[in-house]
Amino acid sequence: MKLWVVVPAAGLGQRFAQHVQPDLPKPDLPKPDLPKQYQLLNGKALIVHTLERLLSVEPERVVVAIHPQDSHWHALPISNDPRVMAVEGGAERADSVLRALLALANLAQPDDRVLVHDVARPCVTPEDIKQLIRLAGDHPAGGILGAAVTDTVKRVDDKGLILSTEDRGELWTAMTPQLCRYALLVSALEQARDQGLTLTDEASALEAAGHQPRVVSGRRDNIKVTYREDMVLVEAILAYQDSPRSPREQQ
Repeated sequence: MKLWVVVPAAGLGQRFAQHVQPDLPKPDLPKPDLPKQYQLLNGKALIVHTLERLLSVEPERVVVAIHPQDSHWHALPISNDPRVMAVEGGAERADSVLRALLALANLAQPDDRVLVHDVARPCVTPEDIKQLIRLAGDHPAGGILGAAVTDTVKRVDDKGLILSTEDRGELWTAMTPQLCRYALLVSALEQARDQGLTLTDEASALEAAGHQPRVVSGRRDNIKVTYREDMVLVEAILAYQDSPRSPREQQ
């Protein structure tokens, strides 16, 4: 049984580009005309940090779905790594993931494992990835990394008024990677596409198809870069994780 990795990276980062923070510290000040996956973090493009973490678990191939007009990908040395291949992404995340999966049609077997990981989560640790595979790799519907909700959660109306306080006892935030068998994930995504469903992650497609992926508790520093201020926090996390004093295997 082989392991494959899919990285949707075709977004233009509109929320990132629109959220201006003029007082961010230098030297790696985010550039407004550059998609977030190519912004520098500690001197290295965000996407490179992410791919290096994923390659460390030794998958057969990492498939990166990039925007059709992406002019930055081929300038990165990692784009020439024989373990990495790029495909043209789609309009939505689910489209990009499905295109990447179909690019593996002649390579992957139905029961092979596939990890799908957000390009904007460069702080994922190899230890967390391995734990996800260990704890959810044999589950029929695969699994995802997640974290139990600790904040108080409010439901609000369209005017910003609180309607209720939600019971957080059964609430988790979904992270990536998300793990599934190749054929099952392709089937679930195609079914969701045909039904016109809007998906924000792969687990949503599996849920819509009647499956129940397992949630595996992951590190809380596996955060996603969405806004510009996230870059400062991610830089600090990466610096700490890469330091000799960091016990990366701890949750």
